[in-house]
Amino acid sequence: MELMIEQGRPQDVTGRLLKEIRCYDMLDHLGIPYRRIDHEALYTMEACEEVDGAAGVVMCKNLFLCNRQKTDFYMLLMPGDKPFKTKELSGQIGTARLSFADAEYMERYLDITPGSVSVMGLMNDREHRVRLLIDEDVLNAEEFGCHPCVNTTSLCMKTRDMVDKFLPAVDHAYTTVVLNGEA
Repeated sequence: MELMIEQGRPQDVTGRLLKEIRCYDMLDHLGIPYRRIDHEALYTMEACEEVDGAAGVVMCKNLFLCNRQKTDFYMLLMPGDKPFKTKELSGQIGTARLSFADAEYMERYLDITPGSVSVMGLMNDREHRVRLLIDEDVLNAEEFGCHPCVNTTSLCMKTRDMVDKFLPAVDHAYTTVVLNGEA
C-alpha cells in the first residue's frame, strides 16, 4: 500500500465518521499541528509498522485496561515495540490485577472501538472514568503517533503538544509509568 503523508485535516470529510472529524476540530481549535496518514484498517502493532516507517515515528501501543471489578479503567500509552506485562504495571499504580477492558466500556467512555484506542478518545470521557498512564519512553520522544478515534487514519504530532495542550483541554491528567517489559 502506498501511504501519503498529509498536513492537517482532510479537505473532503465525506465518508468519515463524526468522531474522527471531532478530533480534527479539537486539534485545529487548540492550534496543534499534525501530520495525517490515511490507510487500510489496522488492528495489530505489526500492521502499524508500515505506517510507522512512512510517518517516521513509532506509533504508540494504546491499551484499554480495567481492574478485576471493572470499576477502574485505564488507558496506557507505551511504545509499540515494548512488551506489556500486567504485573509490572499493576505494582506501579497500586492495582492488584489488571486485564483488558471489554469493548462495551471502550465505546461507553471513549466512543471508540477495538483497534482504534487512542489518547484522542479522552475528549469523549467527560465523566473522567479513564485514568491515563503514559510510559516514560513515550513522554521522552519528540513525536508520537495515534489514531483519531478510527483505525483507518494515523496522526503524528509533537508529544509536548499532546501533554501541554491537548490533555489540559480535555481536562485529563496523566501518571508516568516506567515499563521495562519484565515480570
